[in-house]
Amino acid sequence: MSLRTALENVEPALWTDGRVSISPLKTEADLIYAAYECRLSEEQKELANPAWFSIGRAYLFREDNYPCIICNERMRPISFINLCKWLGEGDAYTWSFFIDRNYQGKGYGRSAAQAAIRILKAANPTKPIKLAAEKSNERTQLLYISLGFTLLPGLDGDDIVFGL
Repeated sequence: MSLRTALENVEPALWTDGRVSISPLKTEADLIYAAYECRLSEEQKELANPAWFSIGRAYLFREDNYPCIICNERMRPISFINLCKWLGEGDAYTWSFFIDRNYQGKGYGRSAAQAAIRILKAANPTKPIKLAAEKSNERTQLLYISLGFTLLPGLDGDDIVFGL
C-alpha cells in the first residue's frame, strides 16, 4: 500500500488535537499559503527546504508524498508539512516541515511533530520514522530528541539522522 493510500485511511480524528490540525493541500488558497505566504525566519532559510520543493516532489512522486497545511486552534494556517516516504537507506516514513516565522516559539512545532507522529504511526504502526536535520540546526535536533527520537549512525547527505 502506498503512503498516500495509507494516510487517506487514517481516522480523521487523529489529524487534530485541538491545538493544531493537519490537512492535505486541497485548494488554491492552501497552495498559495504554503508556497508564498508561509515564511521562514532568515536563519532558517538555510536549514529547511521551501514548501515549493516538497510540493514539486508530490507532483512528481504522488504516492510517496502528502503535502499538508497545519492550522492552529483558530483554524488559521501557520505551517506547512509534507508527510513522505524516506528517501535514504531503509524503509521508513519522514516529514519535511516548518512553522511560519510569526508562529515560532509558541509550541506549535512540537504539537505539529506530535500530530505527524500520531498520523504516520496510524498509517503503519510498524514502519519507523526517520528525520534528517542539518548539523547546525540545534533547535530541531533538541525537538526530535525531546519527542523520543534517537540519533542514528550515518548521515543522509550532510544531515544527521534521527529515528523513532
